[in-house]
Amino acid sequence: MSRFTSSSTILRHLGWAVVAALAAGVVILFVDPYPDYQLAEVALFGIAAAGLTVLTGFNGQLSLGHGALMAIGAYTTALLLRQSPTVAVPLVMLASVAAAGLASVVVGAAAARLRGPYLAGATLALAVGLPGVAIRFSKVFGGDQGISVPPIETPSFLGADFPPERWLALVSMVALLLAFVFLANLTRSRFGRDFRAVRDDEIAAALAGIRVAGNQVSAFVVSGCCAGLAGSLLAFWAGLTAPSGLGLPLSLQVLAAVVIGGLGSLAGAVWGAVAVVYLPQLSSSLTEALHLPGVVKDNLPLALYGAAFVVTMLAFPQGIQGGLRLLYRKLWIAIPSRRDI
Repeated sequence: MSRFTSSSTILRHLGWAVVAALAAGVVILFVDPYPDYQLAEVALFGIAAAGLTVLTGFNGQLSLGHGALMAIGAYTTALLLRQSPTVAVPLVMLASVAAAGLASVVVGAAAARLRGPYLAGATLALAVGLPGVAIRFSKVFGGDQGISVPPIETPSFLGADFPPERWLALVSMVALLLAFVFLANLTRSRFGRDFRAVRDDEIAAALAGIRVAGNQVSAFVVSGCCAGLAGSLLAFWAGLTAPSGLGLPLSLQVLAAVVIGGLGSLAGAVWGAVAVVYLPQLSSSLTEALHLPGVVKDNLPLALYGAAFVVTMLAFPQGIQGGLRLLYRKLWIAIPSRRDI
């Protein structure tokens, strides 16, 4: 095994990515524009949750400020398009990834000196305080009104009737698959093993020759780059980059996706993203069906998140992905026993 993953592992991940791309493409092309819009949201939250999974699940660093790194990516996209509207979308996304990655170097260097609740508190302060920068420097960042972001232009060969929401969903899914292939290979390489070694025991990892502080900064950078990509997609998805949509609730949504989906599982990040996107829709359906008052309607999404946390922790301590693995093992054991009978 080389420093990176073996060629067979890379090919296996690419094969799964191709299968997933075909399945996602079929779904995206045969549903209405609004479900496409929701699928794009699932993709961007999946990218952010996968990055946080690498940081928290694989490296053991708890971050409550991932929304701040997404905000950096979103504002980078908005500012670039405001200055140069004709810049290619892939270049805009790469710039957002680079900006969030550079910010993660600073945050990661500080985080490497903190542990447990101190790290959580520092990243929480980042999530709370960073949106205030946009308000303080309103001439640059647009203040409370934010900066408008033009939609991703649909290629002309798709025709004038091709819904822009469908094209956004396709772009978002491609970004999700590319990010997952990269992270899946990374976590199965020597870097991933070093991440887990530092998570399990920092002293033992240091004795084994692993640079603990550098390892933790690297994990923060990888996670931050994913957050920057998700933030760029969020800017296109919302059509606006404003402090109101990039505050603490965004960080908590990403954290909820990681915990509900399964901490330490990249596949769980997708399940968590699905839960984060569709739970509010479920709450809206419940309020309409039960004719609940406005106060209950406003707080029902938070109650559903709390209920999802409790149910997940009680029924599936390792999240949705952990529950699916457990169910698969039980079925695998049960089927041969039935054949013997």
